[in-house]
Amino acid sequence: QVQLVESGGGLVQPGGSLRLSCAASGSIFSFKALGWSRQAPGKQREWLARMTGGGYTTYPDSVKGRFTISRNNAENTVYLQMNSLKPEDTAVYYCYAEHQRAPTSWGQGTQVTVSS
Repeated sequence: QVQLVESGGGLVQPGGSLRLSCAASGSIFSFKALGWSRQAPGKQREWLARMTGGGYTTYPDSVKGRFTISRNNAENTVYLQMNSLKPEDTAVYYCYAEHQRAPTSWGQGTQVTVSS
């Protein structure tokens, strides 16, 4: 069972930046894809970014240009760089790993609060 551990959340002012990290217990090359989602109170989980094993990235229009997913293969870590943060970006952020023949794995989440 793969384990995903997010870190890097916290309080940031509007307009600021934050980089989230997600450390995987196994080689990230073993996953079909890695990605990030978030969930704000009272709202459905929202997908933010995805990177395939080959490095192809996709984003929804809502965060394109502000959020960037990347990875460090040697450290089995995937990142989410978030710029120009807004109060509406406040949420719990989750990383996930897609598998070829198993359900998607999720991390425990990290809180991001954007407030002055």
